[in-house]
Amino acid sequence: MKSSYSAGDGGQCVEVARTDTAIHVRDSKRAAAAVLSVSPADWTAFLRLAAEHH
Repeated sequence: MKSSYSAGDGGQCVEVARTDTAIHVRDSKRAAAAVLSVSPADWTAFLRLAAEHH
C-alpha cells in the first residue's frame, strides 16, 4: 500500500506491506534499499502515537 499523500507518479512516499507476523516499510524511491520490519503490535502502537501527534 502506498501513502495516500503520494501523487501517484512514484513520488516521495512510503510503501507498507503486511504479513501475519510483521509489517514491512520501505522508501518507494529506494525499493532496493533496506526495509524496516516491525511486529503488528509495534506498528499499531506507532499508528496510535502518530495519530495523537497529528
